[in-house]
Amino acid sequence: MKILGLDPGFGTFGYGVIEVFGNKLCHVAHGAIITEKDEPIQSRLKSLYEQIKKIVQSHSPDEVAVEQLFFYKNVTTAIAVGEARGVSLLAVVELDIPIFEYTPHVVKKAVTGSGKASKGDVQKWVTLLLGLKEKPRPDDAADALAIAICHAHRRMFERRFEQ
Repeated sequence: MKILGLDPGFGTFGYGVIEVFGNKLCHVAHGAIITEKDEPIQSRLKSLYEQIKKIVQSHSPDEVAVEQLFFYKNVTTAIAVGEARGVSLLAVVELDIPIFEYTPHVVKKAVTGSGKASKGDVQKWVTLLLGLKEKPRPDDAADALAIAICHAHRRMFERRFEQ
């Protein structure tokens, strides 16, 4: 099973692709989509949509896992991230791929064992779990890989009880 993890953001939108073979997790790709602050919002959203659609088409994931929005103190930031998340979900839905959502707390707990883990802890565990030589950069890409790993763990758990 191939899983695409998405960490929505407006300026930096992280993505990570893993493949699951039994209980083994394999890194496929990761990166970030960057939109320029001086570009109009419509252009930034269109660019995000088009780039996410290309990523989905080029990696052909079986499922997509995305981070749920959580409380933001800055309303403007929350709206922008929500818009970015919306266009990413549209790109995935148009390609008819199932989407699963996880809170940041659940992702941290699944990857590190603690829902209160730091970004550094998440990066460390993503690196270890995927057997990478160095921490994935930028942070948003590491978070996207963590979201994919969280989903992989959930699917492995579910398969144990399907038999």
